[in-house]
Amino acid sequence: MATHARPGPLPSPSPSQAGRPVPELDPALVGAWQAGGGELVDLFAQAQERLGGVAAVRLGPRPTVLVTAPRAVQHVLALRPERYVKRSHRARLLIGDGVLAATGEAWQRQRRLLQSQFTGRGMRRYEQRIAEAARTAAARWAAYARTGEVFDVGDEMRRFALDTIWRSLTGHPLDPGTEAELAAVPAVVAALPSLPADGADARGAVAAELARIDAVASRAMAAAREGEAGPDGPGLLHVLIEASDTRPEYTDRLIRDELVTLLVAGHETTATTLTWLHLLLDRHPQAREQALAAGPAGSAERRQAVQALVHETLRFYPSAWILPRCAAQDDVLAGYRVEAGTDVLVCPYLTHRDPGVWEDPGRFDPGRFTTPGRRPADPGSYLPFGIGPRACLGLQFALRESTALLEHLLPAHTPRFHSTPDGAVYTITVRPDGPTPATLDGR
Repeated sequence: MATHARPGPLPSPSPSQAGRPVPELDPALVGAWQAGGGELVDLFAQAQERLGGVAAVRLGPRPTVLVTAPRAVQHVLALRPERYVKRSHRARLLIGDGVLAATGEAWQRQRRLLQSQFTGRGMRRYEQRIAEAARTAAARWAAYARTGEVFDVGDEMRRFALDTIWRSLTGHPLDPGTEAELAAVPAVVAALPSLPADGADARGAVAAELARIDAVASRAMAAAREGEAGPDGPGLLHVLIEASDTRPEYTDRLIRDELVTLLVAGHETTATTLTWLHLLLDRHPQAREQALAAGPAGSAERRQAVQALVHETLRFYPSAWILPRCAAQDDVLAGYRVEAGTDVLVCPYLTHRDPGVWEDPGRFDPGRFTTPGRRPADPGSYLPFGIGPRACLGLQFALRESTALLEHLLPAHTPRFHSTPDGAVYTITVRPDGPTPATLDGR
């Protein structure tokens, strides 16, 4: 798994430097990259290496500003979010006006409603559902171990994550029919980069998949309206349905969009992270042993060590590898002039692999997250879920479900991969570029 390691955070500019033009990558290098058909991240890595943590890359008629320096990242996402706004979302044809794509006052209203569900007491109502989904997945793995069946680790992680979010949304475990229909969700996500630029043509290209997703959403909404609650009581979908009684903006379409948004955000990123984690542990088995040796099962020490595995995996492969923004007004960013209307791309993937920010960033070392003082203190240094007001709502949910599953699987099973992917695909997430077939060794 290749890593990109680049220089550290940009030094603070002197007053005389304020307002300088952002340095731009040589167009000849951009042309060579385009001719070679490389990944966008490779072009960005060149810009960071040659120009530093704030750099311009001309991908169209106007330069796009790439931001990787931690203090500049914090400026864009956390300190001046009103100056750097979300203009759209790459998955809008799938998630519609859900909270990830919403902007302005609509976004504020939608986020306020969902915020309480993913913090403190709100999270406690989902603990049992997460635990049940983890036990269900662990039982499947125990069966694979008994039979020696070959299975795909990535598919298993998607199945677990989808079961978890479905239980949390509806109160019901994921049934085989719904699981089959919701296979359309990752299919649309994978297709997004290659869809036509025209919105109508893009929607037409995935019309069948969108119809299947809409049908699942309609059935779930109808069941929730009829008062149908699952074994653990009503789910998050019921919160959205109840909101429609007093908030006219929560139409059937917006409820559908929020439901699909939560399905996408609640399972695609977690499944990808867990798949990468198993691949990384295959290459670094000592990290598994160190986590298990940190304390007995159920102890705080064991849980902290398992969470560190997740955090280090997210450092290598953040849930969102690129965070697009648009400058709503003129600004000075780390001493550089950014004009209103400029596209700005924050790249956690490159920030996390910067040797000026992280010690030996190419080494898989979960101890960064358990040993005091080893992790960079700057908030802009580590942002797998973003930072600032638009940071992902599901951070605690994702950590809890990942930890719950790993506490079951790591002590009992070691996947033996028959083959591993050669690289990564950079879409909404960074995912392995191939299948992950494996059998299980008992421990």
